[in-house]
Amino acid sequence: MSGVNSELRLDGKTVWVTGAGKGLGRAIAVAVSQAGATVAVTARTAPDLEQLESELAQDGGKVLVVPGSVADSGAVRDMVERITHGTGRLDAVVNCAGISPRFTRSEWVTDDDWRQVIEVNLHGTFHCCREAGRVMLEQGAGSIVNVTSVHAVTGFERIAAYAASKGGVEAMTKSLAVEWADRGVRVNALAPGYFHTDLSSGLLASRWGEQIVQSTPLGRVGSAEELGGAAVFLTSDASRFVTGTTLTVDGGWTAR
Repeated sequence: MSGVNSELRLDGKTVWVTGAGKGLGRAIAVAVSQAGATVAVTARTAPDLEQLESELAQDGGKVLVVPGSVADSGAVRDMVERITHGTGRLDAVVNCAGISPRFTRSEWVTDDDWRQVIEVNLHGTFHCCREAGRVMLEQGAGSIVNVTSVHAVTGFERIAAYAASKGGVEAMTKSLAVEWADRGVRVNALAPGYFHTDLSSGLLASRWGEQIVQSTPLGRVGSAEELGGAAVFLTSDASRFVTGTTLTVDGGWTAR
């Protein structure tokens, strides 16, 4: 048992978490820090990251703040350079940055709304995979975890752009996993169901909230902290024979 526990530790590793300012990304950053990693955190809003840095540092965590937008490929390249320069390595990345700014009927989705979601969720995730992947391929080892959604594989109304972006990320994950496996880089997806976050608060408070709970076999939505263990597993040596797969954490939503 001690061997399993030690494999779930991230001591000596550098883990980059995007979208770490709030919600699921923040919870994942906390979890990997508590598992012993040096955590590099990215979000568009520096104050959120600075608050997270302060809280983790109080618990003895090692944190590197790297603010910016993942939709900007040049900025992502700079982020990775800052991380590798500041820590000397990059062992894992959890791509959690994502948006879903509109919950509206598909016939009313504007070109700008569609483009914004795809640019952040799909293009942004690829930017991070590509730049982190270059470092990991040179190292001969690394773990990439792309946060998708249950709606990459299940339908729900009024989220066409979000679902399309996450479905694209899941397909991309499998392709990268196959391409990079023989060079030591694992690529997996982590698919959350419904959790209490700022992103989901409006939906959960609406008339759809009750439907969501009723459609979840465990009878509730998750708390953000409940996703952290899955992220630690996928970034740790405990999952060293796992690549190209999707770990779903949804209270049973997709089992129906």
